Amino acid sequence: MKLLFSTRDLEIGGRPIEGFPLLIDDECMPSQPAQNFLLHTLLESGSTRSKLTWEAVGRRLYDYFAFLNANGLAWDQTNAPVGASPLSRYRDWSAGELKLSPRTINKRLVLVVRFYEWACQRGYIASLPFSYRQIRAYGKHGMLAHVKAGGATFERASVLLREYRSPIKFLTNHQVQVCRQHLHNPSHRLLFELMLRSGLRSCEARTLPAKYVFDPAGRKDLLAGQVIRVDLNPQDMWIKFERPRAVDVPWRLMEVLNAYKNLEREIRKSRGGDEPDALILTAYGSEMARTSVVGLFGELSQRVGFPVTAHMLRHTYATYTLAALRKNPSFMGEPLLYVRDRLGHSDVQTTAEYLHLINQLEAQLVLAHEDFIDGIFGLETPA
Repeated sequence: MKLLFSTRDLEIGGRPIEGFPLLIDDECMPSQPAQNFLLHTLLESGSTRSKLTWEAVGRRLYDYFAFLNANGLAWDQTNAPVGASPLSRYRDWSAGELKLSPRTINKRLVLVVRFYEWACQRGYIASLPFSYRQIRAYGKHGMLAHVKAGGATFERASVLLREYRSPIKFLTNHQVQVCRQHLHNPSHRLLFELMLRSGLRSCEARTLPAKYVFDPAGRKDLLAGQVIRVDLNPQDMWIKFERPRAVDVPWRLMEVLNAYKNLEREIRKSRGGDEPDALILTAYGSEMARTSVVGLFGELSQRVGFPVTAHMLRHTYATYTLAALRKNPSFMGEPLLYVRDRLGHSDVQTTAEYLHLINQLEAQLVLAHEDFIDGIFGLETPA
């Protein structure tokens, strides 16, 4: 079984569909009814138009069906003994052999649960291979967004695991400096700095268009040393949920980006045959792929001796930016809302998790990182 992604040659309703996940069985045919489920879920819903969402959904569903295929299991076996259904076995394998976190497993299970509900509604199966249990929700629902609501009580698929929120992981000043010492590739170093100092997601940093970068000294509408507001447009780059937003780039970082654009990027671009839009390029002149970024941070973690992920850089930016703005008497806005908007969170409660983290930090730890905070902004403060 294989997972492929369509090119513009795939047309549905007379329009090209690029980047759509295709589940292909061992006979090189669409794996049904899973493929129909993807078509229904991703193309009929107006909230799932992002190619990032398409890729994530495709990979999660493929993971389940690839497991079934490798173990000779039928997806429509709904009369298995309790705890022995294909879905239960997949869950236990993910937790036991793969040692994935409950949160990661549930993200995959939620999609598979939706697939089975869809299949049952359309008569592919007579019954569901799981039951529901009644729970009462308090406050933010989180993973309960997919369940059936009825007042304050919710129905939750019993196959889902209980989740415990893991502490937010971020880098200390010392760890940041150690990472910088081990990043010798100019593109890798720039990718690291972009996420650390502007809060960009991995997909956003690696697809940031070169046209967004300029020499700030040549702009008469900017004051030397100020942070520079950059508008992100999903038509130009990959943005989660395709939701436009603005980020603030420190003056010094923009200077570094512009130097890379005019020198290193030109050298790399000359080695390739295309005209890439992204600022950051590989040694062969192509745009960086998602797997390349994952591999980059995996290798970096081995070299430095502690875990480093792309999302930890985003957490680091958020935590210490929020701490800095809360202590800055000249900042006239609301720090929590400022960080929320820079990160692109749809719910301020998500951003508030960093506030809880700051409150738990010892005062001397925050003070010890004042130099690090200054380094993120280059001594600049957002207006």
